[in-house]
Amino acid sequence: MLTISLCMIVKNEENTLKRCLSSVKDVADEIIIVDTGSTDNTKQEASMFTDKIYDFRWVDDFSLARNYAFSKASKDYILWMDADDVILPGDKVRIMELKESLLPDVDVVMMKYNTGFDSHGNVVFSYYRERLLKRSKNYKWHEPVHEYIAISGNIINSDACITHAKEHGTHSSRNLRIYNDLIKKGIVLTPRGKYYYARELKDNGKYKDAVNQFNIFLDEGSGWVEDKISACSEMARCYLMLGEDEKAVSSMLRSFIYDMPRAELCCQLGYYFKSKEKIKSAIFWFKTALELEKPETWGFIQHDFEDYIPCMELVVCYDKLGNYEKAERYNEMASLYKSDSPAVLYNRNYFAKRRIEEEGSALREGSHVTAYIPG
Repeated sequence: MLTISLCMIVKNEENTLKRCLSSVKDVADEIIIVDTGSTDNTKQEASMFTDKIYDFRWVDDFSLARNYAFSKASKDYILWMDADDVILPGDKVRIMELKESLLPDVDVVMMKYNTGFDSHGNVVFSYYRERLLKRSKNYKWHEPVHEYIAISGNIINSDACITHAKEHGTHSSRNLRIYNDLIKKGIVLTPRGKYYYARELKDNGKYKDAVNQFNIFLDEGSGWVEDKISACSEMARCYLMLGEDEKAVSSMLRSFIYDMPRAELCCQLGYYFKSKEKIKSAIFWFKTALELEKPETWGFIQHDFEDYIPCMELVVCYDKLGNYEKAERYNEMASLYKSDSPAVLYNRNYFAKRRIEEEGSALREGSHVTAYIPG
């Protein structure tokens, strides 16, 4: 059986670290915690699970901290997680099976990272990360922020998942500050860095600057195709915030240059045309989203845009056109994906009430005709 070193960097994670380590302690043969400057009880919480706790002076570089954590590992493979991640029971079973069955020539195991959920806990946003890595390959982290590992060798996908269980969705300007400091120092950002810098600008409300950076990233032609597709979508949002609608639509369509159309971009186009009351155009794009093949990718997947969301939007669109039969048909199609959706149930009641009213109206009209005696 292979052995696993869990490597983590943490800071002020006393509220989440115990939950994380409790979920992974049976999987990991070694737990390594690198603290980057906690002022709470993070290290005390960590000491309940391991004595391999190290201090690392924070220098605005996530990769340096993660590489330091990796350097302390001693087992066959390295697993990395963040303090607000957990391994669910079913995924723990899958990882234990990997420990038993993984062939020694496998260098990297990609695992799905589930980060977005609906009100019933169904996954709506996920992507793959390089999660289990052979220690002897000496893989390194790159980029000071939005860091990644440059993987190579024999790479496989696993059905085991890591779940992001963040309790509070607060936004920080820390990453934008780090990027701005790098630029002030004259450091030229990599293509990946330019893409994420643009996203940070957008998330901080600097839409004009974000558009400029997205265009720089796309015009250079480098970078991962998934980042290019995402950049088109994010840039379109910026243009809409700036009131430049035509450029927003052009940005959405630009994404089709890089790969097959993605459902979320088709729905984005559908939303745009629906907002302009161009309902037939909106219907075209929502239908297109439904008809697409699901891409095989390590990139961002927004699952509801592949089925449930376009179905529900088609309900609204056909209802606006007065085609209640098609609207009801798409509502029932949506129920195949989320049978317990409150919106689906509301729509069923709406259509049932409409049918009753229409039948009542027909009966009244028929009664009136029958009672009419000519001359």
